[in-house]
Amino acid sequence: MQKIKEIIAKPLHFNQPTDKFNIAIIASRFNSRVTEELLNGALQRLKELNFPEQCITLIRVPGAVEIGLAAQQIAISDENCLAIICLGAVIRGETSHFDYVCQQVSYACQKVALQESIPVIFGVLTTDNIEQALARADGKRCHKGREAVDAAMEMISVLEQIDSE
Repeated sequence: MQKIKEIIAKPLHFNQPTDKFNIAIIASRFNSRVTEELLNGALQRLKELNFPEQCITLIRVPGAVEIGLAAQQIAISDENCLAIICLGAVIRGETSHFDYVCQQVSYACQKVALQESIPVIFGVLTTDNIEQALARADGKRCHKGREAVDAAMEMISVLEQIDSE
């Protein structure tokens, strides 16, 4: 009986030549108290993985809805990005605006990923209140900015393995 072929992400570490690729981080400025924490965690995690700073492209956009267009443009640019990390925070308010924004940004990220065959990591928090958002960005229980970097590195590893088959 033939063994099941399994592709799984290799241990997280950066061991690529520095000119091989970049990672883009798109950060929404809206709800900046939360998004700056997400961004700081993501950058710290990249540093821990010895990812060269000169290989990081940071794009700041006004709000979460604008993340999709920025992701699309960086994916088709000459930046040679192997992953795009999208960071933001959408916090429920008193209107249905929250639902529209969440749907638009998640759809746009997924569409770019599938059309351009690039990992687009959805690090956009969608919470009911600011306390929930801050709890996901403070590092005490979890840190979604750091987790987004780990997801990006894992997806780069998985796609490299699939391409080499």
